[in-house]
This record gives sequence, C-alpha cells and structure tokens, in this order.
Amino acid sequence: MSGRTPAGRGRVVIVGAGLSGLACALHLAGAGREVTVLERDEHPGGRAGRLDIGDYRFDTGPTVLTMPELLDEALAAVGETVADRLDLVPLHPAYRAAFADGSTIDVHTDAEAMAAEVARAAGEREADGYLRLRDWLTRLYRAEMGTFIDAQFDSPLDLAGPDLVRLAALGGFGRLSAAVGRRVRDERLRRIFSFQALYAGVAPRRALAAYAVISYMDTIAGVYFPRGGMRALGDALAAAAAKAGVAFRYGDAVTSLERAGDRVTAAVTASGERFPCDQAVVTADLPAAYRLLGGAPRRAVPLRHSPSAVVLHLGVDRGWDHLEHHTISFGKAWDRTFDEVIRQGRTMSDPSLLVTRPTHTDPSLAPEGHQTLYVLAPAPNLAAGDIDWDAEGPRYRDRLVATLEERGLTGLDAAVRAEHLVTPADWARQGLARGTPFSLAHTFSQTGPFRPRNTVPGLANVALAGCGTTPGVGLPTVLISGKLAAARVVARTGGR
Repeated sequence: MSGRTPAGRGRVVIVGAGLSGLACALHLAGAGREVTVLERDEHPGGRAGRLDIGDYRFDTGPTVLTMPELLDEALAAVGETVADRLDLVPLHPAYRAAFADGSTIDVHTDAEAMAAEVARAAGEREADGYLRLRDWLTRLYRAEMGTFIDAQFDSPLDLAGPDLVRLAALGGFGRLSAAVGRRVRDERLRRIFSFQALYAGVAPRRALAAYAVISYMDTIAGVYFPRGGMRALGDALAAAAAKAGVAFRYGDAVTSLERAGDRVTAAVTASGERFPCDQAVVTADLPAAYRLLGGAPRRAVPLRHSPSAVVLHLGVDRGWDHLEHHTISFGKAWDRTFDEVIRQGRTMSDPSLLVTRPTHTDPSLAPEGHQTLYVLAPAPNLAAGDIDWDAEGPRYRDRLVATLEERGLTGLDAAVRAEHLVTPADWARQGLARGTPFSLAHTFSQTGPFRPRNTVPGLANVALAGCGTTPGVGLPTVLISGKLAAARVVARTGGR
C-alpha cells in the first residue's frame, strides 16, 4: 500500500492493540496514514496476553504460532522483517500426540520425517495414506487461501469463480472427519488431522472439510515459537509500528465513538480524552464493537459462538521428559466428548488436552530448573451450559491435575509453585461474549461471505478487524483481518 492521502482523510483511530489492530496499524502506516491506536490494557497483544507470577512468565492467549510469513507481510509494510524483531524457533516436532493406549506419534512438518513416523507407529499403508492426505491438504490450502481466506467479501456472489469449483472438486464441502478418514484409517491419525476443527468451534464430524486448511497450517506449514514467549509478537509489531510513526495510548479504554451522520468523527476514552479521526477501525470482540457503534449485525440467523476453554497455568519445580513443547493428550473418548461440550453444555468426561511447555524451547521463562505449563481443556461456553464456574473452577482444576498425573505427569500437584486458573466466567469478565476467547463458530452460515463483514452498514468510514469478522478465528486469520481492514481504509481514502 502506498500513495498520497487526500487532505483531511488520513487520520485513523484503531480501537485495540491486539494482533489484528497492530497488523492494521502497520499496513496503514506503510500507506502513509496518521494512525493512533487506543488500548485498554497496559501493553500490546490483546488476547495474546501475559501474566507474570514471581519469576514465571506465562502467555495467556494463543500458544501455537503458524504462518509467520503473515507477520513478515505486516512488518514489510514499514520496511522491516520478522528477523529484525523476533527470534522464531521452528518446533521439531510441531506436536507430540499421546494416546490413552500409551502410544505416541510425533507430528513433523517435513514430509519424509512424518511419513517415517507414521510408518513406525501405524505401518507403511498408513504412511502412504498420510502422503495422500498431505497432498490433499496442500491443494486445499492453495485453493482457499487467496480466494476464501485472504479476501474481501461484500456478497455471497464474491464466491463465484473457478476457485469455488476447484474447492468443491477437492471435497471441501463434505465433512472433515470423512475426508480425513478416506485417506488414513488409523484412529490416532484421524484425530491428529481433525482435532483442529474445535479451534473453529465445530466438532470434526460436523465440520466442513474446507477447515482441514487449519490442519495444513499446523502439520505442514510449520509451528514456531518466539523466544521471550508469544507476548513477544505484540511487542515486536507495536515497536515496529511506533518506529514508523504510529501513536499508542495504553491503559485507557475507548468508551464511546462520536458520530456525525454516517461517519465516526472521534473516539473518546475513559480518561475523557477525545481523539478525532477521519477513519476508524474497531477490533474489539464483535458484540463490544457493535455496542460502541450503536448497532448489531443484520442477520436472519442468530450468531452462534464457539466453545470456550479452561486454561490452567502452572509454574512447577520439575520436568517430565515425555512432554514436548506442545503435547496433545488424547483421552479414550472422542465423538462423545464433543457432544458433551457443544450440545450438552458439560465438561469433557474424558478430556483431550493441549499441554504446552514453553520452557522446553525458552528456559528463561521460568526460574532455573523450573518449568511453565499451559493446560487447555475445551469447555462449554456460557450460553451452552449453566456451570457455576466460580464454584466449579477449583474442583475442575483438581480434576485436570489428577487426569494429567494419571497420564504420566507423576507428582504434578506437589510440584506446583505458581498457578493461575482461567474459566469461561473469567473470559466473560474480560468482556468476551458468551465467555469464549474463540468468538463466533465457523459454521457454514458464519464462514466467508456469511460471516459478519468487516464493513458496518450505515457507517461510511468504519472497518472491523479481529476474530469475529472475516476471515475468522486463529492467529494467522486475525493478522489477515487487520490487513483487510487496512485495505478497506485505503480504498476509501485513496492510494493503493
């Protein structure tokens, strides 16, 4: 994006310094706009948050980083690169999958290494199936990325074209579980390549096969970790934006947006300060964004939110050799547990858990000889269930710790030296609708052109960014949403 900005149209206020807002700020700064970012917290990053307990440093939001080229794209807008700002470590393996029968499968992003691992764990026929699955995932990603993910939508008609035909021919409108199962038969492999659907808020057997693109990002594109923790992402993007002239105001929430006709003219913060603007980008959780804007999405079908999660942060004084940086601990049950969370509004009776050990890659995040653990358990959102999390939370914490001890983390409870529990009620207290950090589910009616758009009917100078709008939930897509919002601003105000 480059070009001169017409007089009086270059001041942009961005509400929120999350990763979408930071990506938007970088792209707009590169396009010559005068950008101010207003953030309620005392630091950048948004849901990629931080928590320090003594000498333990915890990341409170996403722990899996894929598609770092999207970070590079945002930084390139102001003439910088990821290498200038971040030390990204590729994870090998990307994950370790641990199963109830005691077996493990390491997930490698290299085709030859993964085929060898599949052959070891499940036989040569499954290794051949994996290679077919990998080829299908790659073709699916290529069919989707430029047209369905990194793309603006103003109408469902925007879907029409050869890429839609290609996606249909690839089976993208079938069911994810069935599509994976046609290529690999081993139940463990089916889980490895379909559990990502829960990130999109849908059970694998009900998710569109098109969402296998998330599996591509996880298992083929590669998984990375920034030294210093995921919090380093927000710090790096904000520092590059500030160097490029973007102004930041932290610790001062936006409480209202002034309007004149069909335009937002200023943002007003809790301190009473007024920030005039010619264009506004709002990155808050979608219901909060619409409260600021004084409206709601016009939809025939009510919005449906994704499941939530319970996250347990633990600082411990010992380690367990069988844990990788990311370990997925699968229970015996599978389909039943998704029904419990999504349909019945209950916690998983036999949970599958993501256990992240960032100190495996960066020991500086804990005292010498100690570790940090991030344990994520899918849970119903507050609309799906009526759990009293303030009462149930401590009991559920004990159940999670006991489950992990049964699965090989012997002595975990006795090793805890610092901890913090986050439940759906806590997410709600942070202002997240239905108590979920994963926003709107990626059902068919909430995907692509059917997802709430990044424009606002009745407002000529507002764009939206973040996981509630297009393209959706996840760190890569949130970065794209910031770029798409910036493109809306630039298209309205001149330049490329």
